[in-house]
Amino acid sequence: MPQNLILLHEAVNRIKSSVERAIISGGTIAKNNLIRSQQPIKLLHEVVKTELIRQGVNEQYINPPLGESAGELKLAGFFKHKDQDICVVPNNVERTPEILRSEGILYGEEDIFGQEFTEKTLSINVRSQLSSSAKNFDTLYERTFAEALNLHLRCSQMVLGELYMIAVNEYDSDYANNKQVVYKRNSNIKTHIQKYLLSFSAVNGRRSISSNHYKYERVCLLIVDFSQDIPKVYNTNEELRTDGLLKDDSVASISGLSFPAFISDLLQIYTDRFGTGRFS
Repeated sequence: MPQNLILLHEAVNRIKSSVERAIISGGTIAKNNLIRSQQPIKLLHEVVKTELIRQGVNEQYINPPLGESAGELKLAGFFKHKDQDICVVPNNVERTPEILRSEGILYGEEDIFGQEFTEKTLSINVRSQLSSSAKNFDTLYERTFAEALNLHLRCSQMVLGELYMIAVNEYDSDYANNKQVVYKRNSNIKTHIQKYLLSFSAVNGRRSISSNHYKYERVCLLIVDFSQDIPKVYNTNEELRTDGLLKDDSVASISGLSFPAFISDLLQIYTDRFGTGRFS
């Protein structure tokens, strides 16, 4: 095993430490600069790569490589080219450049990888909201399923994953302005968490290759409470209810959205579609 693997609990600890250090040293401006630098979210990229390797994926097939952020593959979908955060390329396909002939703004442009290469690539994208997860929800959610739609319309068999992290308690900007770390509880937190669970469940679990192009094969909604001394990641409905984050009678569920089986589910779906041994 490589030496620079990073597990989820290590990553969220480091995210908490880095953000709080930024607030103490430079207030809100330093915190925002850190988040814009993407250093915190890049730790989650490394967690995904680590789990792929722990599940038996040969690291030479992972792009960008473990510990690096340069080398993202820019894949062509129906509407646009888009850099993919993490791609796993199988051992049985080669790049075959082609000129795109589908309707739309990409008509006549070159795809340096080709449709077969793109379709057989496992792609996982990572997003996070460390500030207010109530802001810009509609825009961010629309962007989430638009990315899946873009690729599935061109490559209907493609296996797509999405890891989306939200923070239970956000940093209080009034205190952060004075370089103090204080967490602010959302008074409507149960409704808020339910909204995320229902929304991401609606774009999770694509099984048919002929429909539901807006869905991902597997979504992970990573719900984290950074206000605790050791950040807590929620994996079950019981945990959410116990901590007052989910209504007892809510139909929303984190089942099928939690992290522990995220990578294994994606790899199993890939195997079902394309066969065994493609990443070893």
